[in-house]
Amino acid sequence: VQLQASGGGLVQAGGSLKLSCTASGIIFSSHSMTWYREPPGKQRELVAGISTGGGTNFADSVKGRFTISRDDAKNTVYLQMNSMKPEDTGVYYCNAKSMSWKQYWGQGTLVTVSS
Repeated sequence: VQLQASGGGLVQAGGSLKLSCTASGIIFSSHSMTWYREPPGKQRELVAGISTGGGTNFADSVKGRFTISRDDAKNTVYLQMNSMKPEDTGVYYCNAKSMSWKQYWGQGTLVTVSS
């Protein structure tokens, strides 16, 4: 199983980035997908999730700024990040969870927001 995250980089405050996570080795459509982030020196936290049916949930800190979507035909989940803030800085990880609660993690992609 592989989850390949990409799209991270350096962006100025107020800017946008779009992360992608492409899965292989799993039946993607049967897995809920979640983005987590790990800010420098802090614990990993949930950012946004999307269920197999397309239902979404977001951390309060990103509501109204981030959107999550999935393309089951491409085995890919996306995180569109707008109006970014320095506190959005961190390593972003994608997570896949099956209906039997088995989980898989990607390798992470670094996002840095400069003020």
